[in-house]
Order: sequence, then structure tokens, then C-alpha cells
Amino acid sequence: MFSKLAIRNVRRSFRDYGVYLLTLTFGVCLFYTFNSLDGQAVMVYLAQNGNPAVETILVLIDIFSVFVAAVLACLILYADRFLLRRRKRELGTYLLLGLSHGQVARVLFLETGAVGLLSLGAGLALGTLASLGLSALTLSMFQMDLSQMLALTFSPRAAGKTAVYFGLIFLLVMLFSGLQVSRSKLIDLLRGDRKNEELKPRPLGVSVLQFAAGAVCLGAAYAILLTFGMAISVAVPVLCVPMLGLGTLGTLLIFRSLPGFVMRFVQRRPGVYFKGLNLFTLRQWLSRVHTTYLAQTVVCILLLLAIGITASSVGMNSAIESAAGGQAPYDLTVYSGAPEEELVDLNQILRNRMVDPAQVFAWEYEAVIYYNDPEVTREEGWAALPLSVYNALLSHLGQPAYEGPLPYCPENWGADPAFGYLGSFLVIPDEMAGQLEPCWQIWFVDYAGDKERTEQIVLAAVDSPEAGFPEGYGYTSRLETWQDLMGSKILALFLGLYLGFTFLLAAAAVLALQQLSQGADNAGRYAVLRRLGAEEKLTVRSAGQQVALAFFLPLGLALIHSAVGMKAANDLIATAGHVDSVQSSVVTAVLLVLVYGGYFLATALACRRMARGR
Repeated sequence: MFSKLAIRNVRRSFRDYGVYLLTLTFGVCLFYTFNSLDGQAVMVYLAQNGNPAVETILVLIDIFSVFVAAVLACLILYADRFLLRRRKRELGTYLLLGLSHGQVARVLFLETGAVGLLSLGAGLALGTLASLGLSALTLSMFQMDLSQMLALTFSPRAAGKTAVYFGLIFLLVMLFSGLQVSRSKLIDLLRGDRKNEELKPRPLGVSVLQFAAGAVCLGAAYAILLTFGMAISVAVPVLCVPMLGLGTLGTLLIFRSLPGFVMRFVQRRPGVYFKGLNLFTLRQWLSRVHTTYLAQTVVCILLLLAIGITASSVGMNSAIESAAGGQAPYDLTVYSGAPEEELVDLNQILRNRMVDPAQVFAWEYEAVIYYNDPEVTREEGWAALPLSVYNALLSHLGQPAYEGPLPYCPENWGADPAFGYLGSFLVIPDEMAGQLEPCWQIWFVDYAGDKERTEQIVLAAVDSPEAGFPEGYGYTSRLETWQDLMGSKILALFLGLYLGFTFLLAAAAVLALQQLSQGADNAGRYAVLRRLGAEEKLTVRSAGQQVALAFFLPLGLALIHSAVGMKAANDLIATAGHVDSVQSSVVTAVLLVLVYGGYFLATALACRRMARGR
């Protein structure tokens, strides 16, 4: 009997508790997706190439998964508290019909188990598809065709880990639900939906003072961050705690001051205050802000973390990508020392090894680097090259030719785009090169066709003692540089998206559950308003306005926080390479629209339906 009752309740509750089930499913999907990285194509590819970052990524994901599981556990417990409050009258009716507290707890235990199995199955199925999408995203970051490695896979290890973690979470929810029911009195359950929030008036001066104090605290926190940057914990660690404390306190004071500040502001404008149901809407919204300003502060900070972490991870990826391009501007750079003994013909070496240069090279350029003699060039530096060579390399890279004074040398080592991390060379007139002794012979090469396959062929031909290079031979490969840096890119992207999704999901779900709870409480009040003559479209609009205020107020303040934080973060990231602020902003905006906007839309529709009383 209890099993049938539990299944019936779960089936009946899909429409009312859709946000709760959606949150559970998304939580399982998120957890599985990032714990199945070991089987994704990009990780398999890096592991096959011996990239040491693979083990680091997997270890860090395991560590962060414990934190994510704790966040999701708190979120699910909060959501379960909402469900219990929503169903107080129903649970009280069970007790009134003769069921004991233990039997009611048993029904809740079975319902939680059914919901857990349902959300676990749906989340794993969705997570399998999400892992394929994440794998496609990461493979697209490579400058080669790896589409043949893309396949839909299922990770039993990640599924088992997800089942264990969420099994423990649901067990905790079951115990919490049983404890709540066993401690509840029948009269409290039957009359639970009749308790009203009390809006205690606060003098306008106090509210204004709190708002001003909050603005000053935020201004001080912003000033510290913009002055010392994101490296404040290293540069001036003593200021890190005050900065975070001032920012949190300022956010809390802003939300704390809203009830009196906004109410008094609107009351002085009767045309706005008494228009439609604005009086009812404002008092209902402000009463909730008054009693939940701590929750609003937490939501704002969660949104700040979600926006900041996601945008920073994308910005860091663009900086690493630009740094990689600067370190290895050519597919292959082969260098050979002591050319004064004998100049080497790279093409002939390849032909001797049965490789046709015309088939493997799309572009090739040979250069001779000379020992610098300050008595000739009148400039310091250990090596020099002719201007014609320098301009030829710049032309291939799409850079304008150098037309400045000679000799010329970049101020910082490795700053010249033509050589990457080979270093900086003194650029001299062509006629001056004849007065210097040669020291290096360098070939700059771009491959034709499939880069990975072509590199295997070329390196097999030249990277062997039989090739005939003199002492001092070596090479640098763009592909190897990319593979080394790709671990850092993947690590930044995975951890950023993992934490960003987690914080954003938590913030959106908390707000959605709060508003659904308020919408359920207001259902009776909307019925009274309709009996008093209010049109249905006014009550529906009032419900939607309350949801919009609750969602967009913390988001607005979080965006202000994020703008300041990202200014400091981008300044720090830019020291490693170019930051694509547009790309990071677009990716973060898409994430906000999909997750936060989706929750807002689902919550607004549910609350509008409650306001109609249907």
C-alpha cells in the first residue's frame, strides 16, 4: 500500500515539483560528466602522447568532486525542505486519517527513493550526451582533425561513483525528512500554509544609512582589488581578508536596506504605489527580502563565483592559446650548429631517407644566423640575422615588414613574433652579414596535409644519427608545444566549467525554490484578490513581477561585482598572453541564459499558474 501511495504521489507531483526534479537531474548529469573525463577522447589522446597533465587533471577533478557533492547535498536538502513545507497540509491529512508519524515517514522514504532512482537514471543518460558534447568542445581546441576519436561512450566507473555519492545524499535526505515529520505536530501541519510573514517597518534613515554603508564597503573592496590586482594574496596578503570581508558585508547591507529603502521610496509616489497590484506585489516581495537577505547575499556571491570562474577559465584559455602560438609560430623549426664547417641541405637529407619535400612541406625557409661582433654592428647581442631573412619570416606570418633603424633587437627575450621561444636576434643590414661568422643554420617549415601524420614522417627521417646533421642539431615542434600546453588549457577549462556550472546551478535552484514556495503561499491570497474584484491578468502579472525581482536583483549586483573582478583577473591573465574578453563574455552570457534564464522561465510559468489557481 505504501509503495503504491508513494509512486502515485511522485507521478502526481511532476508538474508541481518539476524544478526540484530538474535540479536533481542536472546535478547528477554535471557530476557524471566531469567524473567520466578519463574515457573522453581528448584525455585518451593526451594520455597516448604521454602528457603528464592527464593525471593532474583527474586528481583535481576527484578533489573538486567532493566539494561539488557537498554543495549539491546542501542544495538538495534545501529543496527537500521546500517540498516538505509545500506538502504540510497533505502530510497532516495522512496523520488525521490515522497514519502514524513512522508510517508517514516511510511514505516519504519511498518517495525519496523513487525520485532518486528516476533522477539518477535520467541524469546518467543526459550526462552521457553531455560528456560527448564536452568531448567535442575540447577536441575542437586542437589544431588537427581528431573527429575520428569522437564517440558516444559510457563510463561504468563514473556511473558507480555518481551512484555512491548521490545515494549517500538521498539517504541523508530520507533521514532529514523522517526527522522533520516525526517532530511535527498535527496542528502545525494543517495550518502551516496560513502563517504570514511580518514586515516590520524600519525608519527610512536607518535604511538609507545601511545602503550608504554598503556602498562604501563595496567601493573600498573594489578600490583594494583594482589597486593591487588579483595577485593581492601574494603581493599584500594582509589586505586579502579585509577586501573579501568588505565585499561580503557591503552586499549584505545592500540587501538588508532594501525593504525600508524601496518601500518608502515608492510610497511617496502614489501613482506608482496604488497602480494595479503594485502595493501587494511590493509588500510580498519586500517581506521576503526582509527575512531572506542572508540567502539573497549567498545567491549573489554564488552568481559572482559562477560568472567570474567561467569567464576567467575561458579568458585563461585564450591567453594560453596566444602564448602557444607565440612560442611555436611554425609547424617545425630545425636548427643545426657549426654551419661554418659544412652547410647542410635539409631537402637532400629527406630525399636520402625516401621522403619527398614537395609532398610534406607546404612552406619552407632556410636561414643562416651569425655570431654578433659588437665592433661591426655596434650593438650588444650574441647572434644576428640579415634584414631580408627577418622580413621574409614576418611576411609569412602576415606581419608588416620592418622598416625601422638598424641594427634592431626586441627589448625582451622571446618577444619577437618571428622566432617564438628560440629567442631574440639582432637584425642587421644584409651587407653587414658578410663581415660576421655564421653560427646556426635554421629551417622554418609548415606542413602540408595532415599535420600529425606529416610530422611523424619528417621526424622519422631527420631525427636520427643517420640523417647526417653536425653537432648541435635540434628541433622544436608546434604540435609538441601544443600538446604540452593543451594540458593547461584543458585543466583550466574543465575546472572552470565544473565549478561555474555548480555555483550557477545552486544559485538558480535556490532562487527557484524560494519563489515556488512563495507562489504556493500566495495562491490563497491571489484567490482572495480575485474575489475582491482583481482581474486574473493582474494577479498573474504580480506573480511574474515578484519572480523577476527576486532573480534579477542579485544578478544585477553580481554583474557589477564580476565587472570589477574580471578587470583585475584579465590584467593578471594578460601577463601570460592575449585575453579575448569578448569570447569569455559571450560564453558566460550563453551559460547564464541557458541555466539561469531557464530556471527563471520555469519558475515564472509555475508561479503564474499558481496565481491562476489551476
